[in-house]
Amino acid sequence: MRRFRQLLVIVVLVIVAAIGINRVMQQTSADKVANTAPKTAKTTTATKKPKVETINWRKPSEEKAYPDLEKYPNAWLDVNTSKQRVYIKNGNTVLYTMYCSTGTGKENGTPHGTFYIQGERGKFFYNQSSGEGARYWVSWKDHGIYLFHSVPTDKDGNYIESEAKELGKSAASHGCVRLSVSDAKWVYNHVPYGMKVVIH
Repeated sequence: MRRFRQLLVIVVLVIVAAIGINRVMQQTSADKVANTAPKTAKTTTATKKPKVETINWRKPSEEKAYPDLEKYPNAWLDVNTSKQRVYIKNGNTVLYTMYCSTGTGKENGTPHGTFYIQGERGKFFYNQSSGEGARYWVSWKDHGIYLFHSVPTDKDGNYIESEAKELGKSAASHGCVRLSVSDAKWVYNHVPYGMKVVIH
């Protein structure tokens, strides 16, 4: 009888131990699943929306002051047609960045190469054949054909807003380099004859 009781106690202990081990194993495997499961909740809720750049085609491209070109006699203009930007550079140092719109396609593309600011410049022009004009123009190729100038205007000098809104976003001109009104005015007033222009 004593042996039977001892055997019964052993059986009960084995059953209790088995239940305990089973619970520990279930908890461990649940923890493993929790740790290896993809954490979708955070990644989906924390998805960042791309910042939309607002460009004011009337104002300067940057909030800082335009560079004083008297301090930088070797400054030059770097026009990047893929980024739609004009960089005023001193050597390789960027002094100022302007939004621009360059020419579209093969027929109206902006010529690539090294050029120099020419003598022709003016406050307003209107091209009857294209139905567009602009303010504050400065020639850099073919003496009045390829220019830096403001976003386009109609024949009365009113800015064409649908065209102006493309500034800095896409190529939109007939080959010239369009700038904001303020940037074009600064180029007209301050960029000297003979300044190097590299377009690529």
